[in-house]
Amino acid sequence: MSAICDGRVVVVTGAGRGLGRAHALAFAAEGARVVVNDLGVGLDGAPGVASDGPAGSVVAEIRSAGGEAVAHSGDIATAEGAASLVRAAVETYGRLDTLVSNAGFLRDRMLVNLGEDDWDAVIRVHLKGHFLPLKHAAAHWRAEAKAGRAPVARVVHTSSGAGLLGSVGQGNYSAAKAGIVGLTLVAAAELARYGVQVNAVAPAARTRMTERTFAETMAAPATGFDTMAPENVSPLVVWLGSAASAGVTGRVFEAEGGRITVMEGWRPGPTADNGARWTPAEAGETARALLARAEPPGAVYGG
Repeated sequence: MSAICDGRVVVVTGAGRGLGRAHALAFAAEGARVVVNDLGVGLDGAPGVASDGPAGSVVAEIRSAGGEAVAHSGDIATAEGAASLVRAAVETYGRLDTLVSNAGFLRDRMLVNLGEDDWDAVIRVHLKGHFLPLKHAAAHWRAEAKAGRAPVARVVHTSSGAGLLGSVGQGNYSAAKAGIVGLTLVAAAELARYGVQVNAVAPAARTRMTERTFAETMAAPATGFDTMAPENVSPLVVWLGSAASAGVTGRVFEAEGGRITVMEGWRPGPTADNGARWTPAEAGETARALLARAEPPGAVYGG
């Protein structure tokens, strides 16, 4: 019986720990050959260990279970690091089929205390760290398509409930994760002609980033189903990264425990058209009337 990802080559960024590690192991268990990327940094992005670090440890786990994997420790938020990530897949295994972008870290502050460096660092690793691997992978797949080798390519981005609904104390992280959703929608539209599907997941799971911020919620239970185990998210990611997800693109899914939700983003709600310019008082009165008919906004995390 064939596994769902037999023969596919999958790149996972930030795969040394947490969700990325769970994804890498799950893809390997389904027959994929995996490029395990991790820079080995701390929770706040501070430099970590040398050599392959946590990426090498995950590669060893995959190989000990009979799978194939190689480590990549480059910085995917740089052009060279992202390009070398794609090269690692193509030069090692001869192809690239799936890109899972997951790398990130936190520097939480309330807005009035949020420094420019902390803003830039979080936007860089999350948003730029999604854009650059996507750009280089897309260029590879476009070249393949133009050469008559139409790919069955998949991209899975990692957003967050913070990006969809906001999160108090995480202005930088929420903005980056919201930007990833926008990038996903554009990429799905632009890359469809080359055989590339692009989706995003907004996971809720226990990782280094969440177990401190939401310690009580994220704690593992003494018995029973561990709702916050990162391994719960990986089956959806593996399916989205496989050929079995044909026809699914430009979508955002929430995944938590045993629950999967298709998220429905901005769409027109109640509308009023005056046929002419409003006065400020008229605009305000109309806005309040429309709000009374509209769905209430989602909860803000940490509010």
